[in-house]
Amino acid sequence: MSTGSGSPELKIGLLWRGNPHSENKPIPENTRMAPVFRALAAMGVAAEPVVYADDVVDQVREQLLPLDGVLVWVDPITNGEDRSKLDPLLRDVASHGVWVSAHPDVILKMGTKEVLVRTREIGWGSDTHLYRTIEEFRAQFPPRLADSGTRVLKQNRGNGGIGVWKVELPQPAEGVPDAQTEVRVLHALRGSVEEEMTLGAFMARCDRYFAGEGRIIDQAFQPRLPEGMIRCYMAQEKVAGFGHQLIRALMPPPPADAGTEAALPGPRIMHGPAAPQFQALKTLMETEWIPAMQRTLTIDTNSLPAIWDADFLHGPKTPAGEDTYVLCEINVSAVSPFPDDAVEPLARAAVASVLAAKKA
Repeated sequence: MSTGSGSPELKIGLLWRGNPHSENKPIPENTRMAPVFRALAAMGVAAEPVVYADDVVDQVREQLLPLDGVLVWVDPITNGEDRSKLDPLLRDVASHGVWVSAHPDVILKMGTKEVLVRTREIGWGSDTHLYRTIEEFRAQFPPRLADSGTRVLKQNRGNGGIGVWKVELPQPAEGVPDAQTEVRVLHALRGSVEEEMTLGAFMARCDRYFAGEGRIIDQAFQPRLPEGMIRCYMAQEKVAGFGHQLIRALMPPPPADAGTEAALPGPRIMHGPAAPQFQALKTLMETEWIPAMQRTLTIDTNSLPAIWDADFLHGPKTPAGEDTYVLCEINVSAVSPFPDDAVEPLARAAVASVLAAKKA
């Protein structure tokens, strides 16, 4: 695919967080995004690295404004840094005609945990609730915990398991648990160990997740978690590959394994979009769930990220013994690594969307 005979060469930036003050400027072939640089170059696109840091916002803006588009890989939270300065920058350059993937407004629609609530009526949904305030959380979470015995709580914006908790009643509840009820909690952050504390102490620990526009999503625990997580990689509205991983998050290791390699997640095994074991999920995504998500969230195809993924756990089997799938989260901000099969679809999606944006 070319950008069109006689068309000016497109310029697309690949942006990630790093050290822009280093004397050694990034060489595309030596970066983790080398395959994407190569795929864009093969399509006649001039792709350039953009190294971002909060203290060089103005310089990055000047680098982005002459570009036709920018692909962004920056996590919501990294070593205490967030996107509070990056997102206004991306909105600004987008307002000047630079196509941004993923646009911060699209991230807010589909890349936060709240998407689990907004799309729970889609076939991938589950028993999921939203707490907008501390008061809602304290009033509504205890009876839900009593009903099911185990729940999973997730802060609205985060990555790497930060702010994701499994909460379990050691014994079936007799009535609604109160602040003194003992619970077992396990943080999904790598290296965490199970703790026992009162429900009141745990809920107080969660107060920080309501800071600013923060909120908490409450989701039913999926008993088939030990069977692993399926990551469905998307190039906009099309499936571009899969990853299957046996995860350890929210599963307490045996005491002898705590803090050892045995407690770490297994390797993510990558597969192309034609992998036979995932064809049922692929069909559901492309023909039902993604169109339904776009309608629900009001996102047109050209605004979908060039690369994103949806993480699924196995839900209960149907009476016929077929698998069902439950959405665990959607990752939009910094999807990496991804299957080799996803590189060309990612590049094609980016070029097509940039060209569409230039015609709009």
